[in-house]
Amino acid sequence: MRAITLCLLLLLALPAAAVERVVTLAPSLTEIMLELDAGNLLVGLLDGGERPAAVAQLPSVGRYGQLELESLLELQPDLVLLWPDSISRAQRQQLQRMGIPLLVVEPRKLADLAESFVEIGTRIGRAEQGRQLHQQFNSGLAALRQRYQRERPLRLFYQVWDAPLYTIGGQQIISDALRICGAENVFADLTLPAPQVSVEAVLQRNPEVILASEQRQLDTWRRWPGVAAVERSQLWPVPNNGLERPSFQMLGAIEALCVQLVEAP
Repeated sequence: MRAITLCLLLLLALPAAAVERVVTLAPSLTEIMLELDAGNLLVGLLDGGERPAAVAQLPSVGRYGQLELESLLELQPDLVLLWPDSISRAQRQQLQRMGIPLLVVEPRKLADLAESFVEIGTRIGRAEQGRQLHQQFNSGLAALRQRYQRERPLRLFYQVWDAPLYTIGGQQIISDALRICGAENVFADLTLPAPQVSVEAVLQRNPEVILASEQRQLDTWRRWPGVAAVERSQLWPVPNNGLERPSFQMLGAIEALCVQLVEAP
């Protein structure tokens, strides 16, 4: 164990010049690289939605869940930033066997996300930028928490998809964001990141607010007028899809959520 720890410390202590070619395997990791002012180190990315303008011309190494290994190898990265769910377990193991340097980033809490700015920044020679993002992010969260906390948290159902019905579990970072805004995920007791639930389970937990990405998903709940969220007309679109991309921009997305939820009595 001491040998492993020593190796990790030595790896983090490598000079900035040691990392010159970075591939990101999730949109949130691409955003973090840009937020660290390290876009010049990016040589490729895994597509998963609309790209920021700054990386519009970068080579693709596949799409979410479908890594094109040959495309990645052609870019000769000296660091790959990986969100575990962005590629299959088999492909992740293949990258490890090939000796490609990987940095796995999977924040489950907002505090983890703040730490990832420091970890990535240190690894790519942007340590000071990483520390600054860490401080700014935590300060911003503290201000939002103080402004929007409630004596009694709102019971909230966050709908990811409707056919089948998916939500977020208590160990998903969005659940932590809800708490900043004075709300509590009604399925916080579930440990899977995106568990499938039944309509009956939602009705039983009787949320006061329902959030979903599309209006048609929200309209479906009007069939059950006895649900508190329906009775109070608190069926709202998610105000900012940045909640689903854990990077520094998530701070602004959380603020937009808090502003929306303050309308709930």
